[in-house]
Amino acid sequence: MTSGYMRPSHGCRGKTVMRQNFREVIIIGAGAAGLMCAAEAGRRGRSVLVLDHAGVTGRKVRRSGGGRCNFANLSTSPRNYLSSNRRFCTSALARFGPEEFVALVKKHSVRYHSEGDRLFCDGRSLEIMRMLEEECSRSSVEVRLNCRILRVTKEKYFTVDTSLGRFHCQSLVVATGGVSFRQLGATDFGYRLAHRFGLNVTPIRPALVPLLWSRNDRSLFGALAGISLQAAVTCRKETFLDGTLFTHEGLSGPAILQASLFWTEGTPLVIDLMPGEDPHELFLSKRTQRVEMHNLLAGYLPKRFVQTWLDVFSSSKPLNLYSDRELRKIAGALHRWEVVPAGTAGFSKAEVTLGGIDTRELSSKTMEAKKVAGLYFLGEVIDVTGQLGGYNLQWAWSSGYAAGQFV
Repeated sequence: MTSGYMRPSHGCRGKTVMRQNFREVIIIGAGAAGLMCAAEAGRRGRSVLVLDHAGVTGRKVRRSGGGRCNFANLSTSPRNYLSSNRRFCTSALARFGPEEFVALVKKHSVRYHSEGDRLFCDGRSLEIMRMLEEECSRSSVEVRLNCRILRVTKEKYFTVDTSLGRFHCQSLVVATGGVSFRQLGATDFGYRLAHRFGLNVTPIRPALVPLLWSRNDRSLFGALAGISLQAAVTCRKETFLDGTLFTHEGLSGPAILQASLFWTEGTPLVIDLMPGEDPHELFLSKRTQRVEMHNLLAGYLPKRFVQTWLDVFSSSKPLNLYSDRELRKIAGALHRWEVVPAGTAGFSKAEVTLGGIDTRELSSKTMEAKKVAGLYFLGEVIDVTGQLGGYNLQWAWSSGYAAGQFV
């Protein structure tokens, strides 16, 4: 990838134009990671320009946490992240963790509250974006929106051709995110740019995403849309105890979204509908009574779900009419309901993109590409994906801060 803009034959006028449009750092992407990096680089006295094709900063952040922004999780550790190299995130998280971001939130008097270890804005997600914009403004960072990137090349410096003109820089930072939430304008720009500079990109797929019924299961359970319950969902030896939501198309809710991180085609989900309970012992304790099975289970699970589930797996009759073998079978099915999804709801419904820029291509300390001096990648575009609960925003803050120290 070369460009001739630095050749002496361009003359004085060309050199003057280049100086006018030169920045020490250009960041592509005005989201969480990009603005964090910009603010930190600006604090170091670097001249920084942030470019984004959207009309506002941080469109995805503004939607996060249902508009309340789950901006951090106090239990953050490398164990909460998936990657081909799960140790890659360790350095950045150690240098800028949730405590450091909370200090920034307090500095700007953003009111927040905790739900367990998860931290949310009391107000709107917009407050976090305003905080980052103010940090950038204090550091003299320039942000240009509605700017399409047309081409990126490099000789001695990077040249970025855009719909707003040509810019040059020493350090180019790619913080464009993944392809999840495409309705917000997400693109595969970051992956394409990495390929053009010879960097490997691991396979990507939707994650933290609803899973779809098979055709048969949809005919059986599709009518249960809107029902939610607490369940322990296991996928590939990983278990998540949280809310599970039935939809017309499949299963959603926090437990399912977490399980989707580990789900691949053909993999079954094992759903424990009564976690912490022993349904067989419960049945035996009520066996001398004429209580109907569906009435008993309705004390633990939504009634409409119980009726449909029993129609599929058994039938409802008084407990004293079941054989012990039948009771064991029902109890086992309640603890191990196996569902094989037909697929995911896709990138349009996914909260994050799993996979991305191969971590072997990057320095874990600086986020700089090992093969291309001055080229950095941040946040979701890298093959580092957090679990549900503020971990992905924390990765944006941490990776942005890490790069901001070196660009």
